[in-house]
Amino acid sequence: MKFSLRFILSVIALLLASMCCTAQNATNILGNTNNTFGLWLLLFLCLLPLIIWIVSLIFKLQRQAFENIQWRKKTVENHFPEHLKNLDHNQILQFLKLKSNADKLENDTTSNNIILKNVIMLIFFSLISVSQLHAQNPNAEAPALLSQPGIIITLVLMAIPILLGVIFALIQANNSVKRFINRTKVKEAEKFAGFMETVHDHELEKELLKRQQVLEFNLSNHELSGTQKAEDVKGTIINVSDKRLVHFTQLKKKAVKRPILEPDITKLILWYCGCATFWLVVGTGIGEYLGIKFVAPDMDHVSWLSFGRLRPVHTNIVFWGWASLGMIGLGYYVVPTVSNTKIYSIKCGWIGLVLTNLMVILGTICLLNGMNNGGGEFREYIWPVMALFAVALILTLANFLLTVANRTTEEIYISNWYIVSSIIFTIIVALTAYIPFWQDGVSETIVQGYFMHSGVGMWFTLFTLGLLYYFIPQQINLPIYAYSLGILAFWTQIIFYTIIGTHHFVFAPLPWWLQTVAIVGSAGMIIPVVAATINFGMTFKGQMNKVSHSYTLPFFLVAVVYYFMVSLQGTAEAFKFTNLLWHFTDFTVAHAHLGFYGIITFTLWGGMYAIIPRLSGKEPAQHLVGAHFWLAFIGLLFYAVPLSYGATLRGMMWMEGKPFIDSVVLMFEFWLWRAIGGSLMFVAHLVFAYNFYKMTAREVEDVDIKEEAFNILKAQGKLSE
Repeated sequence: MKFSLRFILSVIALLLASMCCTAQNATNILGNTNNTFGLWLLLFLCLLPLIIWIVSLIFKLQRQAFENIQWRKKTVENHFPEHLKNLDHNQILQFLKLKSNADKLENDTTSNNIILKNVIMLIFFSLISVSQLHAQNPNAEAPALLSQPGIIITLVLMAIPILLGVIFALIQANNSVKRFINRTKVKEAEKFAGFMETVHDHELEKELLKRQQVLEFNLSNHELSGTQKAEDVKGTIINVSDKRLVHFTQLKKKAVKRPILEPDITKLILWYCGCATFWLVVGTGIGEYLGIKFVAPDMDHVSWLSFGRLRPVHTNIVFWGWASLGMIGLGYYVVPTVSNTKIYSIKCGWIGLVLTNLMVILGTICLLNGMNNGGGEFREYIWPVMALFAVALILTLANFLLTVANRTTEEIYISNWYIVSSIIFTIIVALTAYIPFWQDGVSETIVQGYFMHSGVGMWFTLFTLGLLYYFIPQQINLPIYAYSLGILAFWTQIIFYTIIGTHHFVFAPLPWWLQTVAIVGSAGMIIPVVAATINFGMTFKGQMNKVSHSYTLPFFLVAVVYYFMVSLQGTAEAFKFTNLLWHFTDFTVAHAHLGFYGIITFTLWGGMYAIIPRLSGKEPAQHLVGAHFWLAFIGLLFYAVPLSYGATLRGMMWMEGKPFIDSVVLMFEFWLWRAIGGSLMFVAHLVFAYNFYKMTAREVEDVDIKEEAFNILKAQGKLSE
């Protein structure tokens, strides 16, 4: 069995990661080792693909410049004979047809020699000058600082967006140079078109006729085998198949072309999805750093890098920056589509996008500077910052409601029920959480539970279910199994989910009747969860063969499975014994990631892969979509399963009265698996960001001078189609 270079490098990186993360006992927390070579090497390997990409782009830019300079050494007219000799079959026919016309227009051609040398040299020396901007000797100034793992990892995480920015700049520079060269080629094509009209060379026409005969020659593919069908009379060959199969990856179904949406709504949706992708990479990059801190807790001593500040930055960015923008962006596609009408106001959509991004930026700055809402989980943003999101939600709600009101269909499709209701409930929940009338003592605890759980269930889950009710039938090309089951799940979710927030505070100094209501409501959540799962599962029934031929359905299938599993897991956690066992342990962290990542994020990925190719006309690379899916799926399992198992052992130790520090030592190896799983998930996000770029980027194509010349002649009416 042959091992590829990528596999070997992956194994080496994993071994180095295990060498760098060897916290085995409590004394390691206080230890301060200077052995950072393995960590430097590991992080260098992580950045190596970006560095190689940058170098390849630089070489590509220089190659374009060199080829253009060599091309410009000849005059434009000297290129024409070479163009004529390299005409393909169709172009030869068009040239001979042009020469057969009786009327020939005489056009005086003048050469206008455009030189790119100064522009190319300016770019070249700019690139060289950048490479000279080195720090003199960072180790001499602060050798102890750069020996700290936390500083090293921070520098690498800061280098990732910088390198991505450099890559983006180089891509734009390559495209600019290519556009400049294409303009020159178009001018040359115009002169070449005039040259073909005026040239009178019978010998050249004879040569082109000979070349046409050569180009028309095709092999019959029977020269060596004959025309008879092969037959294995002795039966020595088995399992013979005439079908051509792709052995490495399964061919996936392409996105079905639909009538192109208006450019304004297409641009709005792509901007929502693009901003969401940006915040996904930023937010989970911070989460990756936090995961590493669990196995290297003494890695830094900077206040704004402390866990207490970065953790809410991470959660709020992925909540409001990634998931909220992604859901609303997909909503701007789903709501008018199922209403069979246009969105009511594009302007409101842009205002909501700007306000939400501004909220995330200002909220992150406030949290890093220690300004928060008193530690309320998921509502750490202070009220002036959160007010921006409230305005954005109100505008979005009005936009969606007016769009549904203007629908041309008789009924309101169930997706719109879920999507519109989620926005209504989120506005109510946010106002309840931020109005200061009950923000003290036990009342604030009750409100916190209401906000925290309703924010997850009535905003993210409700909106995501609306998306699933559209995308699963649309991708399978079948109607939803039972509309009535969808309505049952909708109303029971509203009834039960709004009363279960207090199950986060079982055994807290709250009224027992309130805790009991939350536990009963958690049990009642079995009804909407089972109803929705049966609905989705029966829609998939008999259509599982389509999953292997689609790169979107696997994401939706994973989301449905996790919705059923994680929701029932939440019901089980609400009971008194399991709450006593798992509360305040990492089991809650694993449960939150299984829900938010397995349900919400996988649904958003599937939705984006479903609609973006329809909007941009460009498909993602199928093998990269597969890499994205499996990295995320396996990474989530590596993250959640060990963490859940370790947290159960930890809860049992607490119930037995064991010392707290013993449970910390116990969790080290499980936190290591958490870091490994989080790293795989973060790599998956980078792959998704690249796929998004390839689906939306406008690549500059090279101009074929010969083909462009014939197009000019056709446009001038001198050559018929």
